[in-house]
Amino acid sequence: MEQTEKQILAVAKEFDDAIETRNHEKILPFFAKDCVIELLGVTLQGWDGARRWLEWMFSHLTTIRFKPVVIMVNGDTFFEEFIVTATLKDGRQVISKQAEVLIYENLKVKYLRIYFDRLDFAGAIATGWFNQIVINRLKKASTRGLV
Repeated sequence: MEQTEKQILAVAKEFDDAIETRNHEKILPFFAKDCVIELLGVTLQGWDGARRWLEWMFSHLTTIRFKPVVIMVNGDTFFEEFIVTATLKDGRQVISKQAEVLIYENLKVKYLRIYFDRLDFAGAIATGWFNQIVINRLKKASTRGLV
């Protein structure tokens, strides 16, 4: 099936909207049955992998909203830089700048790679003063000499 860049843009928007609904059954059909998802050094495969990714994400987040920053499509490759605003189970809010690369085949996501700083979430989920101190020190140490 021939796919155009315009069609990929439309499907990618529908995909983001579906994720915001948190409905697994609405989201899974966006993936090819033999898809590959990569994030945080983990590779997940097929619809079982997609389900595991969704269950993991939704087990931590009660709401998720995307705000696009940059979107590009080149052939079958969709790139987006975006801001995620999410609510954790305990009501705390997390804001994270992220990027994703999706490769489409027959208007289905064949490959999905997601890039984000896990420290964005660590600060929000860390409990106790000691854990907060450790995370704040990690954040400072990671930019020492840069700022």
